[in-house]
Amino acid sequence: MSNLTSSAEQFDLKVWLTFIIPSLIGVFLFMTPVPMDGAMTIPIAVMAKAVKTAVASYIDLLITVIICTTGVLSLVMKLFKPATLMKSAILKHLFDVHWLWVVIRLFGMAFIILTVLSLNNPDITSALPAPLQSVYTGITSENTGGLVLKDLLPVLFSVFILAGLLLPLLLNFGLLELVGTLLTKVMRPLFGVPGRSAVDCATSWLGDGSVGILMTARQYEEKHYTQREAAIIGTTFSAVSITFCLVVLGQVGLEKLFAPFYLTVCLAGVVAALIVPRIPPLSFKKDVYIDGSQPDPHKERVPHDKNILTHALHVALNKAKHSPGFVGTLKEGVHNALDMVFAVLPIVMAVGTFALVIAEYTPIFAYLGKPFIPFLELLQIPEAEAAAQTIMVGFADMFIPSILAAGTIESDVTRFIIAAMSVTQLIYMSEVGALLLGSKIPVNIFELFIIFILRTLITLPVIALMAHWLVG
Repeated sequence: MSNLTSSAEQFDLKVWLTFIIPSLIGVFLFMTPVPMDGAMTIPIAVMAKAVKTAVASYIDLLITVIICTTGVLSLVMKLFKPATLMKSAILKHLFDVHWLWVVIRLFGMAFIILTVLSLNNPDITSALPAPLQSVYTGITSENTGGLVLKDLLPVLFSVFILAGLLLPLLLNFGLLELVGTLLTKVMRPLFGVPGRSAVDCATSWLGDGSVGILMTARQYEEKHYTQREAAIIGTTFSAVSITFCLVVLGQVGLEKLFAPFYLTVCLAGVVAALIVPRIPPLSFKKDVYIDGSQPDPHKERVPHDKNILTHALHVALNKAKHSPGFVGTLKEGVHNALDMVFAVLPIVMAVGTFALVIAEYTPIFAYLGKPFIPFLELLQIPEAEAAAQTIMVGFADMFIPSILAAGTIESDVTRFIIAAMSVTQLIYMSEVGALLLGSKIPVNIFELFIIFILRTLITLPVIALMAHWLVG
């Protein structure tokens, strides 16, 4: 107690209030469950839904302008490097990117223009040459580009705006330092990541995985996570929210099994989190920061004259003491929001649409699923052949496996397994994968595909065992 008092005496009331008030607001907004429409969510998600509703009449146009602006300015910056634009730090950061991202942004611009044209002029298809009609329809249909534009991007836009503005409440005033210090003894030996990653996980679990990725990316850029830690957290702890689990389970008609379903998802997720970071490609990631510098090996050590609670409080209050203040926090929030809106939305449009086109109009994912048939039969999963076709399609979009299962599979056990598997696979290119690729977290699309396969192979036996026990 004397240590705690001594530590507290180093900071005045202003510092304590700077730590407590923003942190409590952040916890309320991002981590406090609240009921909404018969399900549990978090206040930031409620606010995001309100923003989405408020701008619903023109959100398609707004998103189209954002993605087209990003594509055009990225190309202009790359080709001409205009001095006026290059002098602005924020514009240079947003639009002076690698050629690979310029090309992907241009694809996103092309896809969204075609989709908007299709939605506003349904008869335009007939005016095209015959060879182009199928291509145009494939890109712009309600299950591909139309789905990304109408269903996914408005949600991401509203989440990015609010989460970007308000995330500094969690990041800048000591909360992560407090939680991180207290939980490092748990998170580091089990998962090889700092204790502060538990906040990323909780935010994703209660609210939205995209917010968790935003938090992870921002902390990686600020050198709180190494390359290895950011890759692990982004691909392992940006979990699917409880709300989305309800949606998936409802799609396969098993809402009554939510408790055993979520128990299964949590257990399988923990098993994957214990194993996947310890094998390639995540185990090959370097333990260096974004700029190549080495982390301090003593950073997480508790001083001899303090217990862990005293040290955690001291670190948190010290962070609050050196916080950027209201203006600095607001500036950082605006930067976060612009970064996600302009950098990530075009990537989601391009990669998400492309992945959905492959899933919808080609047999590629069905062929990739065939090798899983013997594995599913070994696990005694009913209707193994039909189930195998849903396994790989989850890489394109998390919701598609449940849609397929609802229409073709009779067995409750198999539908339960497919729904749980689609959630625990975690890496899907229509959102999480595209968000990771659009961030600075050091993972590429090949590594994401390998991680997706590994998570499938590791979680499937756990899910099958639980399904046979709880449902069969």
